[in-house]
Amino acid sequence: MRVVFDCAAKFKGTFLNDQFLQSPDLTNGFLGVIIRFCQEPVAMVADVEGMFHHVRVAPDDCHALRFLWWPNSDLSKEPVDYQMLVHLFGATLSPSCASFCLKKTATDNQGEFDVETINTVNRNFYVDDCLNSVPTTDKAARLSGQVRELLSRGGFRFTKWISDDRNVIATVPVTQRVASVVNLDLEDLPVEHTLEVQWAMETDAFTFAL
Repeated sequence: MRVVFDCAAKFKGTFLNDQFLQSPDLTNGFLGVIIRFCQEPVAMVADVEGMFHHVRVAPDDCHALRFLWWPNSDLSKEPVDYQMLVHLFGATLSPSCASFCLKKTATDNQGEFDVETINTVNRNFYVDDCLNSVPTTDKAARLSGQVRELLSRGGFRFTKWISDDRNVIATVPVTQRVASVVNLDLEDLPVEHTLEVQWAMETDAFTFAL
């Protein structure tokens, strides 16, 4: 179950996002991520599952994230006072905090992984979406495995993997692939949605619905 907060909902003229301090912008530039994604022949896309909910809030700050919950959704009962322990979807500071933790995971483990893997985490993420391209199938397969292992060190789960190379997809566990390529017995690879555009994997082209 995901508890959804509306951090922009106003109460008495203010809202939660209005009370947060301005966070540094740690999100990679959209254009740079897309250009690097198109540079090499073998492209890959994946995302971090529930990224914000894997990053804990400092204990002293959890009091600002209190909410009421009615047991069994019974509004006739007394509500219970809870507080969130992880970052919220919709909070203005969540992308910055999550990006910091993602990159801190890469820094803390950089001596155990390829430079390309560390660079992927630092430069090829747009919030929770990872887009990258490499010259060969072998490099792509190694990179995907290392990125999954690296992020697991920080408590992140990489999922919804897709690629324009069937051999790369075959190296990814079925449970971590996007649903459309769980079975690779396809005449053509499907079109998938990524970063607000549609990517036709079979032709490695972006398409737009008019």
